[in-house]
Amino acid sequence: MVEQPVQVISNERDTDAYFRLVLRAPEIARATQPGQFLHLRIPPLRDALLRRPFSIFQANGETVSILYKTIGKGTDMLARMGAGEELSAIGPLGHGFTVPARGGETPLLVAGGYGMAAMYLLAERSPQKGIVFVGGRRRVDILCEAEFRKLGWDVRVATEDGSYGEKGLVTQPLLAEIQNPKSKAESARPAKQIQNPKLFACGPTPMLKAVAKIAEEHKLAAEISMDEHMCCGVGVCLTCVIPVKTASGWEYQRTCTEGPVFDSREVVWEVAK
Repeated sequence: MVEQPVQVISNERDTDAYFRLVLRAPEIARATQPGQFLHLRIPPLRDALLRRPFSIFQANGETVSILYKTIGKGTDMLARMGAGEELSAIGPLGHGFTVPARGGETPLLVAGGYGMAAMYLLAERSPQKGIVFVGGRRRVDILCEAEFRKLGWDVRVATEDGSYGEKGLVTQPLLAEIQNPKSKAESARPAKQIQNPKLFACGPTPMLKAVAKIAEEHKLAAEISMDEHMCCGVGVCLTCVIPVKTASGWEYQRTCTEGPVFDSREVVWEVAK
């Protein structure tokens, strides 16, 4: 894990304000595990001291890719970068997801918006194909659907405005599947037998909290990627800490190093930021 220059291969609009950035970064690509992230410095932002963290979407051969949304000065400047330009990257960083063992748990992935990016490598490397539950406010917030279907995964979509898939929160079809795997809502597609399910989630904190509650109520294991603001990305500044249970109570742990992925049973939601 060292700072290194990475070269832009392509940087194209995906949907609405979302972009896909492909970088030539062979050392990072070889080392990446599902759920890890990159910390990027954008050279045109000369007055910016902080890097930007991005979940690694794909890692193939000599390239890694990320999905991002233009929401501020940094990502707007990133969207203007073209092929051949260079960024400074540190990565892969963080503690990622546990890939299910062959014949082990069946993964149920739950993602909100570009939380889908953190899930792709997990789906690609899991020996068991499961179900991906993806949610967003509108249809344009639903990302990577085609990629997951190409891997052979069942994809269930929910949008809050009802513009695509089921209307409502992404936790609704998840809960329906857990409570009744052969629900009438899924009668149009072949039933997928779920053996020993385990939940994996990435998205906004309220969604993660809801997934953790569902896992607790149904006695299911769950791993969640916590969405916290990061500054240094390497465990020094302590701005991304969350409360985590210990034998004597709880303590703060860093989402950039001990996380971003945690066992949902370990997070102390009552005092989480």
